[in-house]
Amino acid sequence: MARTATLTRTTSETDISLTLNLDGSGEADIATGIGFLDHMLTALVRHGLFDLTLRAKGDLHIDFHHTTEDVGIVLGTAFARALGEKRGIRRFGHALVPMDEALAEVAVDISGRPFLAWNVDFERPKIGDMDTELFEEFFRALAFNALVTLHVTRRAGHNAHHVAEACFKATARALRVAVEADLRVGDAIPSTKGAL
Repeated sequence: MARTATLTRTTSETDISLTLNLDGSGEADIATGIGFLDHMLTALVRHGLFDLTLRAKGDLHIDFHHTTEDVGIVLGTAFARALGEKRGIRRFGHALVPMDEALAEVAVDISGRPFLAWNVDFERPKIGDMDTELFEEFFRALAFNALVTLHVTRRAGHNAHHVAEACFKATARALRVAVEADLRVGDAIPSTKGAL
């Protein structure tokens, strides 16, 4: 069964549509109006081996907050829908990813219990025009709407671009492992409760 989701979300602040395929090849067609966010989402898709088509129009004349957070909301919701009952998945994923001097560690549990532990500091407030504080908002929206427990930790690094990119790539690799089929599990839901 195809693990895909297509969503549209329109508010007074943003208009977002996307199609996500969890079993893709890393194809990204992304336009949010925020260049650096597009760059990070492309890395997330490529290294997670997901396919994502995403269009977002937001109130960028105010700032990038609403668009960044709402993209996280819609992408997280799509992950949850595409996973369905979560039968046969590995559930847990972990990755340690370097980006030059930066090192990010991510652990994920597709638990049905949304939580974000964000232990990432940036040494400057902006990357290009994007506020670095918005990355926490994106990952919180992603985790809470995907219904996953997500821990993101900066282990090393001072270049803000490298730190952000390592975080996105590590998240991609951790999610890729967590959503993969576990042949030993078969069609079972990987939980002692029988539901996730």
